[in-house]
Amino acid sequence: MAATTRPRRSVLYMPGSNARALEKGRTLGCDGIILDLEDAVAPDAKEAARATVIAALASGGYGHRELLLRVNGLNTPWGHDDLVAAATSGAHGVLLPKVDSADTVRQAERLLDAHGAPPELALWCMMETPRGMLRAEEIADATPRLAGLVMGTSDLAKDLHCAHTALRLPMVTSFGLCLLAARAAGVAILDGVHLDLNDAAGFADQCAQGRELGFDGKTLIHPKQLAAANAAFAPSDAEVAWSRRVIAAHAEAAAAGKGVVLVDGRLIENLHVDNARRVVAMAEAITAQAS
Repeated sequence: MAATTRPRRSVLYMPGSNARALEKGRTLGCDGIILDLEDAVAPDAKEAARATVIAALASGGYGHRELLLRVNGLNTPWGHDDLVAAATSGAHGVLLPKVDSADTVRQAERLLDAHGAPPELALWCMMETPRGMLRAEEIADATPRLAGLVMGTSDLAKDLHCAHTALRLPMVTSFGLCLLAARAAGVAILDGVHLDLNDAAGFADQCAQGRELGFDGKTLIHPKQLAAANAAFAPSDAEVAWSRRVIAAHAEAAAAGKGVVLVDGRLIENLHVDNARRVVAMAEAITAQAS
């Protein structure tokens, strides 16, 4: 499945030190799980958490869920051993924290390669620092292993000294830079977390904003956020039906030697058909995943 057509509506962070949570993850309705060895784990629990996560990955049972292992940075006492363990862990991807440059990505890749990482092991990057924003393009283009970017909005707000408002206007420039870089490189991009678990309306608004901006899905901190994220980032029945009509009408016009066609008074060209095919492919992938 292409990097940007795999469903990633809901990607849930889970502390690597919590074996019970990792077990529960096998049953949750999320598209992906981030097995976290970084922010969610206290320093004195890092090594034990690594062992717990590696054991969970070896046990399997996560079904269709995409599994990303978030390691500690190479500038920490645990980053090197995290990457060595991740190389043959069976995870689908390794999520690097606080990526500031393409060199950071390539350094991690060299270490993974040296310890037997298979070609299909992807690299993902947390985009959560001002310098990372300014270097988003080079980070997204760093290696063919790169599959996606993840916005780290909490750290970003801290470093920008900005307010974390409902509309997130202080972060719109950062979102735009990362979205442009991801789309130019043909990789996925996930929106950051919403920290207030009691603010269901605010979470729904943030999901709607994220989809409007162009994110593929949202990172989450609690299972109670899953249903809203899955609904927000999935094509609606109306979108799918319209997309199928666009594809069919354009195919009929092309067979008649016409390059454009009107559907309900709207001019349809190749670019609209490309988008329609993407919508249908995503809907079909979601359906297949649920079956």
